[in-house]
Amino acid sequence: MSGLSFGAGPTTLACSFRSLTNPYHAAFNKGAQSFAKSVGLPYVPLTTEGSSEKGIADIRALLQKTGGNLVLNVDPNDSADARVIVETCAKAGAYVTTIWNKPNDFHPWDFNPHYVAHLSFDGVAYGAATATELFKAMGGQGGVVALGGIFSNVPAIERKAGLMAALKKFPAIQLLDFQVADWDSQKAFPIMQAWLTRFNTKVKGVWAANDDMALGAIEALRAEGLAGQLLVSGMDGTQPGLAALKAGELVATVDWDPYWLGGVGLSMGLSAQQKKMDVASLPKERRESFCKATLVSKANLQAVLARRATPAADWNDARVAGPLVYR
Repeated sequence: MSGLSFGAGPTTLACSFRSLTNPYHAAFNKGAQSFAKSVGLPYVPLTTEGSSEKGIADIRALLQKTGGNLVLNVDPNDSADARVIVETCAKAGAYVTTIWNKPNDFHPWDFNPHYVAHLSFDGVAYGAATATELFKAMGGQGGVVALGGIFSNVPAIERKAGLMAALKKFPAIQLLDFQVADWDSQKAFPIMQAWLTRFNTKVKGVWAANDDMALGAIEALRAEGLAGQLLVSGMDGTQPGLAALKAGELVATVDWDPYWLGGVGLSMGLSAQQKKMDVASLPKERRESFCKATLVSKANLQAVLARRATPAADWNDARVAGPLVYR
C-alpha cells in the first residue's frame, strides 16, 4: 500500500477476506493475484482476522489511499458489514463485488453502477448434500455431532439449515449436539475433544460446515486413534480437505473453486469500472447469483485433484447456476 498515491496511477485491485491462514481464503487470494497479473494491475490483499471493525477500517484506508480508484472483491466478515462497505465504496467512486455475505434486503441495483454483483452458493442444498453423504456412510443410523460457522454469517445459517433438512430424511440419525466453532480448526479441536468425552461411542459421525473445522475435529480424533474410523464431512474443497478425503479421513466436501471466485469478482468489477459491462442492464439473476459448485466424494476426487494441479479460470465465466434464493 505504501507505493500507492492518492488517486494517481492505475486502478488498484483488492480483496478483503478473513485470513490467509485459512486454506480456502489462501486459494481465494491466489486467484485474485492471478487475475491482477493477467491485467497488469496492482493488487492488495486485506484480511479481517475475524474483526468487522478491522475489515471496514482497512477498506476505508485503501479507498483514501487510492482516491477511490479501486475495484474490490469482498467476503464480508458479517452480513451487516456489506451495507457499510458498499455505501462507502459507492461514495468514493469505487466498484465492489460481494461474496457470500450481505443482508437480504440489500441489492446491487440499489447502488448502480458501483455495486456490481453479489456471488454466493446454495448453502442449504450443499449443507444437505454433505450431510446425506455422511449419513449414508454411517449406514443411515447413529449419533452425529455438528460444527457450525459464525452465527450471523449467511453461509453458516444456510449450511445448518441444509443439515437440519437432511436429518428429517434420516430419522434413525440422532443429532447429539451442534456447536459453533467460527470456521476455525483450533476452535473445533477442543469442542470435538469434549464431545468424545461426553458422548463416547455414541458419536458415529461429524458434520462440519467447512473443511477447516472438519480438520480440527479429525485432529482430535487422531489423538484418540479414531481418525478414519469415525466419519467426518466438510465443505470448501480446500487442499487439506481434499488430502483428508484421499486419506479416508473425510467422506465428502464441496468445491466452490475459491481460486476462480477470488478472480471473477475482480473481473466483473473491473469490467464495470472500464465501462465494458453495463451492470444496470444486466438481469437481476446475473447480479445476485448462486454459482455452480461440485460435491466431492471418493467417486470424483481424482478429477477434482487433477483440475487443482493446474489451476486455471475463465474470468469472464460467472458460472451462474441460478438466481439467489432468499429463505
